[in-house]
Amino acid sequence: MTMRYANLARHYLTKLASDQSGATAIEYSLIAGLVSIAAITAMASLGSQLSDTFSSTNEILANSG
Repeated sequence: MTMRYANLARHYLTKLASDQSGATAIEYSLIAGLVSIAAITAMASLGSQLSDTFSSTNEILANSG
């Protein structure tokens, strides 16, 4: 009876070790995280540049009239 449980446990551990379905999900999650970080960084940089552009445009319009 103990040998049967040992064989059953070995079978499930072997099956678990060779299962690759979770690896793909983890890889996609890592890629999505990296893309998100890149997008946030780009938007932060673009946001400050737009703010500077609107500020200078506002000053030009205020001084012209």
